[in-house]
Amino acid sequence: MTSLDQTPVTQLRGIGTQMRDKLARLGIATLQDILFHLPIRYMDRTRISPIGSLQPNTEAVIEGEIRGSDIVMGRRRSLICKVQDNTGLITLRFFHFAAAQRHTMQVGSTMRCYGEVRRGSAGLELYHPEYQILDGKHPEPLAKNLTPVYPATDGITQHRLRTITEQTLALLDANNLSELLPQTQTNEAQQSSLVDALRFLHRPPANAPVEQLAKGEHPAQQRLAFEELLAHHLSMQRLRQTIRQQGAPAFVKDQQLTAQFLEVLPFALTTAQQRVSDEVCADICQPLPMLRLLQGDVGSGKTVVAALAALQAIASGYQAAIMAPTEILAEQHRQTFEAWFAPLNIRVGWLSGKLKGKARDYQLSGIADGSAQLVVGTHALFQDQVEFGNLGLTIIDEQHRFGVHQRLAL
Repeated sequence: MTSLDQTPVTQLRGIGTQMRDKLARLGIATLQDILFHLPIRYMDRTRISPIGSLQPNTEAVIEGEIRGSDIVMGRRRSLICKVQDNTGLITLRFFHFAAAQRHTMQVGSTMRCYGEVRRGSAGLELYHPEYQILDGKHPEPLAKNLTPVYPATDGITQHRLRTITEQTLALLDANNLSELLPQTQTNEAQQSSLVDALRFLHRPPANAPVEQLAKGEHPAQQRLAFEELLAHHLSMQRLRQTIRQQGAPAFVKDQQLTAQFLEVLPFALTTAQQRVSDEVCADICQPLPMLRLLQGDVGSGKTVVAALAALQAIASGYQAAIMAPTEILAEQHRQTFEAWFAPLNIRVGWLSGKLKGKARDYQLSGIADGSAQLVVGTHALFQDQVEFGNLGLTIIDEQHRFGVHQRLAL
């Protein structure tokens, strides 16, 4: 039988191509994706609250007799409906409604509704509650579990998401998810199985600790969080191993070019700048790729450390590239490096999305033949038509400001 991570959502009853595309906007493509599309909060529809006991800014289920309904014209046209039980009266207010809705709200009918209680001009009100007209001969049972509220998108209601999730949960009995954690780990940490944790989070019982769930502190949530963090950690380890297997050019530590640069630099390095620069130099002189994050406050000297690293690449016969997330920041870097490197006869190339025509062709030519030893630019540096002659070092400024796909391309 096909595993849930390989089964498309269209295998579920009622899911066609249109609904498939809407689910894709939520990052849902397979049945396993549905299971891991977790609720963001829960509603308690397991008990009916007397109208007389309601408090503002709380959510509740009420049930009572319709005493009247009308369309009123105020600042906003609205449909109001009065509902009463043996403890009190409350107003339901709808700003977005169809004319047919009023006709379903017949005086004397029994209505059950759920919503947030607010204080209105005429007492307590429910704004846009979910409701149903009850058949007195066949009472509608209350929910047995807390009702999940899922992250949604246009064209998919909460009811539809719950129905889709229930269909998928029913398939878990015959298609258990693989347990990635060793049994000894779950036993020692007193953790539930992956399947039990998912079932609980999609169907928490009426007595589930709602506050604990809201804070993300329930053991079922922590079980999934632990597995996600472990998977991230292992994937990073695997990435590091893969990178180390690829190898990288070992730069030659060049004291002469560095000394010339420090002579023309209008300030002296601080102890911290020198220490970090030495650490970076030690990394890039190894035959292994370097993945290093340099973090510091504005004005702490990150740019000069980057310049010293670029000089090691250039002295070893390689090009260095510095990429910034915006045109303004890239232009600032260009001006800084041109001022620093001009006395060293190092050509600084420049490439951005705004560069056109012959000027762009000139820069592309210098990048391709290697005469542009340091290249500064925006993400335009890594477009398909840009070819480096001998790129050895890439420096990304403010990498967190690039999009996910741009960072993956890097």
